[in-house]
This record gives sequence, C-alpha cells and structure tokens, in this order.
Amino acid sequence: MSKPAVLIAEELSPATVDALGPDFDIRHCDGADRAQLLSAIADVDAILVRSATKVDAEAIGAARRLKVVARAGVGLDNVDVAAATKAGVMVVNAPTSNIITAAELACGLIIATARNIPQANAALKRGEWKRSKYTGVELSEKTLGVVGLGRIGVLVAQRMAAFGMSVVAYDPYVQPARAAQMGAKLLTLDELLEVSDFITVHLPKTPETLGLIGDEALHKVKPSVRIINAARGGIVDEDALLSALKEGRVAGAGLDVYSSEPCTDSPLFEFDSVVGTPHLGASTGEAQEKAGLSVARSVRLALAGELVPDAVNVQGGVIAEDVRPGVPLAEKLGRIFTALAGEVAQRLDVEVSGEITQHDVKVLELSALKGVFEDVVAETVSYVNAPLFAQERGVEVRLTTTSESPDHRNLITVRGTLTSGEVVSVSGTLTGPKHLQKIVAVGPHTVDLAVADHMAFLTYTDRPGIVGTLGRVLGEARINIAGMQVARAEEGGEALIALTVDGTIPAPVLAQIASEIGATSARGVNLTD
Repeated sequence: MSKPAVLIAEELSPATVDALGPDFDIRHCDGADRAQLLSAIADVDAILVRSATKVDAEAIGAARRLKVVARAGVGLDNVDVAAATKAGVMVVNAPTSNIITAAELACGLIIATARNIPQANAALKRGEWKRSKYTGVELSEKTLGVVGLGRIGVLVAQRMAAFGMSVVAYDPYVQPARAAQMGAKLLTLDELLEVSDFITVHLPKTPETLGLIGDEALHKVKPSVRIINAARGGIVDEDALLSALKEGRVAGAGLDVYSSEPCTDSPLFEFDSVVGTPHLGASTGEAQEKAGLSVARSVRLALAGELVPDAVNVQGGVIAEDVRPGVPLAEKLGRIFTALAGEVAQRLDVEVSGEITQHDVKVLELSALKGVFEDVVAETVSYVNAPLFAQERGVEVRLTTTSESPDHRNLITVRGTLTSGEVVSVSGTLTGPKHLQKIVAVGPHTVDLAVADHMAFLTYTDRPGIVGTLGRVLGEARINIAGMQVARAEEGGEALIALTVDGTIPAPVLAQIASEIGATSARGVNLTD
C-alpha cells in the first residue's frame, strides 16, 4: 500500500518532518504560488501551512483525497473552515504553540512604548545623542488595562504585574472571581478605558471585536495612554488611532498587527511615538517548533482515523483514556443500526451509561453518527461532516448519559425512531483487558455476540427447525458460521438470530433464508467496506 501523502506548503521547522516520521510521503510546494498549490494539493491526504498559503474553497475543491488541513499557528484567517467542514476535511491548528511568544512580544511593546527604546536606538545609530527627547515613563504604579483575559492576556497580566503595574481587565466571558484569581480587577470596557495608562488587546478577531477600540473608545482614554495591539489587526481601528494621535488624545502605540498585511506604509509609522513590528507575535524559533510538532502529531492522528484534540471543526475535544476504546465500538454500532433500520432515522439517541460517563463522552455521539451515515451517503463520512449529514436530513440527534449500568461496566446504545414510528436499537459494550467489542442487545433481545466484520440479524416467529434451515442454506452457499446467538422474549413469540460469519452473505442467500424461515426482518452487516 502507498503511504499517505502530506504536502508541506511553507517552510516549517525541520522537527516537523521528523515528527511526521517515515510513514508518510512528504511533498513540498510553494503555497503562495497559486498554480503550484492547486496542482500539488490534488492528490494529497494532508496539507501543512502557515499564513501565506490560502486554503480556500477552490483549493479544497481541487483536493480529491484531502482529509486534514493543518495550520502551524493559531489563526485560521487563511483557511476556509466552512468549506473544509462541508467537504469532510478536518482543520487543525496549534492553539497553544505561541502563547508565551505572543505574550512576551506584547510585554516588549509595552516596555518599548514606555521608554522609546526603538526610536532612541534608531537615533543613536544615525549618530544622534538625544537623551532628553526620549524621556519615557515608569511602568511601576501605572494601570495596565488588559482587553481579553484569555491565555495570552493572563500571561501578559502576570508578567507586567511583576513591574509593579496594577492590572484591570475587560472580558465579558470571565467571572470577577476568576479574574481576581489571575491578579486582575474586572471592569466594564468604558471603565477600563478611563483608568488605564496602558491598554493591551488580546481578543480574537470577530464581527463583535472588529473596531472595538475605535473612535468612541479613544475619546474616553487618558491623553497619556499607550495602546498595544499584538492580537489581530482591525480590533484597534487604525484610522481612529491616527486621529487620536494627531489630536493628542493618545500618547503612543505599539502595533504588531494591521488591518491589511503586509503593511509597510501606514501613516501611523510617521509618528515617533508609534512602535511597529511586522506581525512577529509567533516569530520565535521555539514557537515555530512547537507549532510544527503540534500539527505533525495532529496529522498523524487524523490520518489514522482518530479524533484530534486541536481540530477546530470537530466536536469532542480531548478524549479521556477510558473513553477512547469506546470510539470504534460506537462507530460500528452506528453502522449496525443503519443496517437494522434500513433507512435514516427521524430521531437518533446515543445513550451512554456506566463509569465512563464521569468523562466527556460527546465523542461517542459523534462516532456513532459517523457510523450511521457511513453506508448511507456516497460522500466520504468523517467526524467533521457527519453532523452536517444529520442536519441536512433533518435528523434530531441527542446524547444521554447515566452513571447507572446494572448489567455492564459501560454500555453504548444507538436508538433511532423511524418514519413509521418503529424504534430500532442496538447496544454494545467492551469486555476484558483487550476491550473486546460485543453486541449485548438488539431491540428487546439480549445477546452476547462479538462484533465481527460480517454479521446478520434475522427476526422471526419462534418455532423448531429454524436453526437447521439457516445452517443448511448457508452451508449450501459455502458460508461458514463463526458465532450465533438465539434470543426470544417468550416461547412461540418473536425471536432473533444474530450471527457472525466468515464472509459477506450475498443478498440472494439472505433473501432465501428469510423466505424459508418466514423472517419478518433479515439484515446483513458488512463492516469491511
């Protein structure tokens, strides 16, 4: 078998290739060259990029085998996540790779704007000794306003508190007690604007945050304030900042990001009190290596068919070790459910009970959903697009959990209501140290059958001779029975035969069995496709 192909479209840390290992066909291209990108992406399984490569709908549409887009960094401005999701392509990034690097740069900009370090350095190199011109301000006993108390904002607050700064913060998603634990006093945005001597922005770029520090906000600040933006361009309105600097309503600014990049000719650069850097937030060797290693691990997991904690378009998050063995079982139960139902359910319930419910088991719902649609749609079904298939078909999906599981340590049930009102269900569990997958119930019938690649389920009216007829027909077709369970609610009532066989039962053979035993339902399951 050929190795999965991984396309590296931009220069990444050598450790990234080492982390991928020898299991992949590593290819390279210049992702900024559009024609080269569209040609190279056509037959690869994964692509690794930084910020220069645009993985948009056109690129995703040109990729016939693509399973994962990995961005070696935090932002995803250059990846069309919606198009990837629709195509069933997982998108991963490295959300924690540059938090220290970005925080340290923000701290550097705060210090640089306070003490005019870049300006004084440039003047000295021009042969000018101008000590009085570059007199600055102390940070000690000044108020730092942190807009956005996420991971980077917290690191900046902690580091600048060591300079003797008083830290206030604005973040509508953080509780005051939590902010206090991190050494910050939580204020409204207006209050923060009024009291801060330095304001540093650490928010994602969204429709709500775009232009947040704009003309109205910059009319509420102290004239001695210095504005720092090392987060995302556009959160600080550059036109409004320009006006505020011209009118003396803001003393200075430290900028690493801009509304349009690359940015080399902004009128803001004409002000000696503005310190600008060319989007260096993630530009350290350490951050680049962390990002490369992180996405390499994610690509390995994704191409192995596993969920990835850093996937941005897949629900499920980090999978607890106790939950992980249940993921393939849930997917198989989903496929078995579809075979039993013979149609798409109107409502689908994934029920999880037992000890594993002390962990987050959302991934089991996702796995079951992937299995449900595996044999229903022509498109490739992944953890990414399975919820979209359910949404498009109007399937109501619900996850229920309970710690109570009287008969099994853990139990997963996929239960669906069909258009006729009929309810179909299948339950499974894991047994022993090797996590053997077993089916323990089909509808109201209790069984104990190991999950196999080839299975069949038949319901009929209980009476003598059924097993013999079944064995005869399969024998004539030279299909060997590996295991079989017979279950019934009562003598002469509805009964179930669940069996595993060594190969696929052809449809005509299954139909013959159903005819000869008068089966009300006969369903074959093939999990090898």
